[in-house]
Amino acid sequence: MGKREENETRFKELSALLSSKEILKNPREYATISKEYKKLEKLIQKYQRHDRILREISETKELLQSTEGEMKEIAELELEDLKKQLEATENKINELTNPEYEEYQKNCIVEIRAGTGGDEASLFAADLFRMYTKYVETKGLKCDVLSAHTSDVGGYKEIIFLISGENAYRLFHFEKGVHRVQRVPVTEAGGRIHTSTVTVAVLPEIKETQFEINPDDLRVDTFRAGGHGGQNVNKVSSAVRITYLPSGMIVSCQDDRSQHKNRVKAMKILRARLAAIEQEKRQARIHQQRRQQIGSGERSEKIRTYNYPQNRITDHRLGLSLYNLDNILKGDLDDVINNLEKYERNSKTSK
Repeated sequence: MGKREENETRFKELSALLSSKEILKNPREYATISKEYKKLEKLIQKYQRHDRILREISETKELLQSTEGEMKEIAELELEDLKKQLEATENKINELTNPEYEEYQKNCIVEIRAGTGGDEASLFAADLFRMYTKYVETKGLKCDVLSAHTSDVGGYKEIIFLISGENAYRLFHFEKGVHRVQRVPVTEAGGRIHTSTVTVAVLPEIKETQFEINPDDLRVDTFRAGGHGGQNVNKVSSAVRITYLPSGMIVSCQDDRSQHKNRVKAMKILRARLAAIEQEKRQARIHQQRRQQIGSGERSEKIRTYNYPQNRITDHRLGLSLYNLDNILKGDLDDVINNLEKYERNSKTSK
């Protein structure tokens, strides 16, 4: 039995189960089956659409054999459109049958840190954050800052934010790695091009019910939030620092005036990091996911280069260069992301 037949058989089984009186008496089991049913329902609908498009392609090809002139031209255009629809449907089927599909649907936590390059790196970290927030807007997603540490020149030494909405992790998981910028710094009087780096880590958000942390493993300290120059911006201890005692991992948040909200934000970050480490252990193939994502910030470790003088962006995984850096920095990332998704699909199908 092929994979499609297995899915169709399982869908029929789930349909029967959902209508049984025994399942209706067990809310927890009903919810579990409903979730699997809805996922398979989307897939079955795509299978059916795939079949319809194949029939229409066959009919259109037959029509091409028996028509001339304007009708033939219309049929040729129709055939090209059907082929595009077929490719899009096949891509969606591949996505729905991808074991990582549910992971890709999650919200994600993005961590941007200045790497090599001092103040210039922190300024570019701010540029990347603006680029991502604008891209988030175009996709109808939501962005919430969880933690931010600014530099003296107005950039970010580190900024961590949550992206919420459909396909958030699928879109942003490509961004993990070292981003290199080549440009003339505002502070450079001689006009020389400098190379700096920024590191980006992307982790799927993990809900509290999906990953439990023993409260005894945590030490929570509170302190007054500090602004530029170390002055207190809050008269109460609203900032929160959480230490995970088994490993010594520390997460701190101070951007909100509410201690409770800062604690919730810090726990989101901590939970995502710890869940990523646990996943690495289970898979036994990646030992330092976050370390691999962000590297050491050295200029040689890069996934993408942003060259301002040439208005060029180069993604080194694809060997792709685009000469519209100004638009990309305004959030027009679709060309880059679409090519990365195609590259990912091809890499998996070739294995």
